[in-house]
Amino acid sequence: MRMSASAAPHKDRSVLDLLYSPFSEFEFMQRALVGVIAIALGGGPVGVFLMLRRMSLTGDAMAHAILPGAAIGYLLAGLSLPAMTFGGLAAGVIVAMAAGLVSRFTSLKEDASLAAFYLLSLALGVTIVSLRGSNVDLLHVLFGTVLALDDNTLLLLASISTLTVLALAALYRPLVLECVDPIFLRSVSRSGTPTHLIFLGLVVMNLVGGFHALGTLLAVGMMMLPATAARFWTSDITMMMIVSVLIGIVSGIAGLLLSFHAELPAGPAIILSAGIVYVASLLIGREGGVLWLAWPGKHLEA
Repeated sequence: MRMSASAAPHKDRSVLDLLYSPFSEFEFMQRALVGVIAIALGGGPVGVFLMLRRMSLTGDAMAHAILPGAAIGYLLAGLSLPAMTFGGLAAGVIVAMAAGLVSRFTSLKEDASLAAFYLLSLALGVTIVSLRGSNVDLLHVLFGTVLALDDNTLLLLASISTLTVLALAALYRPLVLECVDPIFLRSVSRSGTPTHLIFLGLVVMNLVGGFHALGTLLAVGMMMLPATAARFWTSDITMMMIVSVLIGIVSGIAGLLLSFHAELPAGPAIILSAGIVYVASLLIGREGGVLWLAWPGKHLEA
């Protein structure tokens, strides 16, 4: 009995060490943790509004749209944070405006226009990177290097998340109205179009920030998976944003720990963790989860 009692605290302590020691002993893990928290704070609420506005695939299209600009920045200045950031922002804005103009002045819908532009952007971006870089550089651009974040990148991520939270707080009412009843918003206010454009700008900014940590192909995952998972737990928009941020942070921590202990790529491990949370929410979420729909509660009787 004495031996088992002394073994239990040792076992508990080893489990705590597995969870805590990677972040306490290694600076690169601490930087990665700060980075994924910043991405979750900004990307989670933006993902919620993308989902509610039925623009989830728009986020994926915009994630690919920033690639040519970031690739041109890489071609001109190498792995330079300012060059790749401004290049990605410029490319994202150009593609968003081009898709909007095509849908407005032709018979093509905006989703089809975005699909065409994002496929072109992805192919162009990969081609540009391949002109100068190696396969390692291409993997860096596509999948990011969350375990190699420096001070400037962390400052960029923190600035983007702060600006996003402040902008969403200022635009909360028109954004919610546009999700619920865009026709009513247009009838009582002219803020619909400026709000939409500012919101698209926030989407591009968060994708550019996520691009530096997780790469082009995975940045949208930290934006949309926590948001869609949060939808299964609450129908209140404010709570949905809070739950989305929490899911993003938990997924980031779990993915980093999985990457560290199982020696897996950090970016995909984070997205896989968010995907596991999404599947669990799909099954047991209180708001439309599969199990709750299979066994509905009893109706109230008079």
